[in-house]
Amino acid sequence: MTLRTDTLHASGSACATCPMNQHLERLGVKMTNWDYVVALAGNPNTGKSTVFNALTGLRQHTGNWPGKTVARAEGGFQYGNKRYKLVDLPGTYSLLAASVDEEIARDFILFGQPDVTAIVVDATRLERNLNLVLQVLEITNKAVVCLNLVDEARRHKLIVDHRRLARDLGVPVVPTAARQNEGIPELLQVMSEVATGVIETRPRRLRSTANPALDAAVNTLSGQLEAAFPGLPNARWVALRLLDGDQQIERAIRDGSLGDLSRGDKTQAVSERLTIAEVPA
Repeated sequence: MTLRTDTLHASGSACATCPMNQHLERLGVKMTNWDYVVALAGNPNTGKSTVFNALTGLRQHTGNWPGKTVARAEGGFQYGNKRYKLVDLPGTYSLLAASVDEEIARDFILFGQPDVTAIVVDATRLERNLNLVLQVLEITNKAVVCLNLVDEARRHKLIVDHRRLARDLGVPVVPTAARQNEGIPELLQVMSEVATGVIETRPRRLRSTANPALDAAVNTLSGQLEAAFPGLPNARWVALRLLDGDQQIERAIRDGSLGDLSRGDKTQAVSERLTIAEVPA
């Protein structure tokens, strides 16, 4: 995790027809008059809704996700001279797309490519919550961990070394007690700095498994994905999902939409140039 001192830049929202904004519109998020989009992720019962309310106040509305019966909430806030749209993702324990909620959260982070994803965790149940954190960090570099309910942790005489946790994860960790507004100003600042590129994150990711054949297949497929989609931020994760038979990721490669994530434009479907190796059991 490093600090950058280069000039801040406006996001693609300055261009309503930019491919990334078109991706967001397909996911039901309109970016007119907004500069950045923030996704709010987390397990159920981590105080995510309280964080959402603390960040947005009354500047929010609810509806359904496109084509789904799952409720969604959007809000907004201003920090400095920039306007941020906050999208509250369904509470999930994983992003393996095993349920509708998981599919919505995974697709928004992968295909919507928010400028920052804030992952809310419960400071009293950190180990259980870190599973989702690590999965999000496999998909996106631009993330912040909101270490919520630190007041409850203190009451139970639990102390979380958030600085050490940030070093271990490679992304900022901000302690909060959203019900008391504790840490919310700091969270706003860090989210803004990640979204605008002032803070450049370097998430720690698993680079090998206990299966040499699987490692070889992942490395081969990752290289093919990087060659086919230069700039793809999560080639290893995409390779793992392909090897696991993720049909939605396969479709994204076949129809070329994965190219939007890496180059910002539509690319020719390149599935015929990717060879998925058979991995021995």
